[in-house]
Amino acid sequence: MITLGIGCGADAEKVLASAELAAFEDLRILCYSSLPLDEPMSAFVGTVISNRPHIAMIDDLRAGKIQGAVRGTLPANETLRYLKTAYGVSRLERIALLETARGDRFFLAPVGVDEGWTVDEKIELVARGRELARSFGLSERTAVLSGGRIGDIGRHPIVDRSIQDAVEVADKTGAVHGEILIEDMVKECGVIIAPDGISGNLIFRTLTFLGAGIGHGAPVMNIPGVFVDSSRASSGYVPALNLTAAVVKKNIQ
Repeated sequence: MITLGIGCGADAEKVLASAELAAFEDLRILCYSSLPLDEPMSAFVGTVISNRPHIAMIDDLRAGKIQGAVRGTLPANETLRYLKTAYGVSRLERIALLETARGDRFFLAPVGVDEGWTVDEKIELVARGRELARSFGLSERTAVLSGGRIGDIGRHPIVDRSIQDAVEVADKTGAVHGEILIEDMVKECGVIIAPDGISGNLIFRTLTFLGAGIGHGAPVMNIPGVFVDSSRASSGYVPALNLTAAVVKKNIQ
């Protein structure tokens, strides 16, 4: 049996309901909270009460008490800060699995505002994104986006820099420079690299919260534990729990 943890801060009912929907005979889910929770209706859902649930869940992940974790509705800053401390990394590399309203699935990075700002960081995200795409049966074809088309060079120095960086990353990785045409790139590419963490975060939020798409969660790729980040604004966490379970199973194989 696989055991997953999910953070239960605000909107406890939403997290608990998601756990009850996702859990089944071979998948047990523990909800980590600082406050008492209603008794779960599923026999495969449990609760862990701690005054610091983000620390309790990450410590249990490192100790092997759970095989995967989802941030759920725990606060992002303190949870991700402790995740970095616990695993001894200076930054996190998250890659989100997204799905458009018409069913196109792709991995998107960077999705954190402090991620993917250099050419080297984007090259690393290309490699990790392809690894995920391959394991989930998506195309490894990768598009590196920029802040404009090639013909826009000269209009603004920030746009020029994003185009130069995108071309360099594409040349060094064998990816396609998709310019700003994300709507075309998702039709043929399983990995999309945004120009920077801000635009990646905006793409994620626009697709999932305004565009009727689905955010399946964002696995952290540069730590040995399986940790999937999720947005507190999500309508539910079944997709993130399913993604986490799938990554754990693939790691076991």
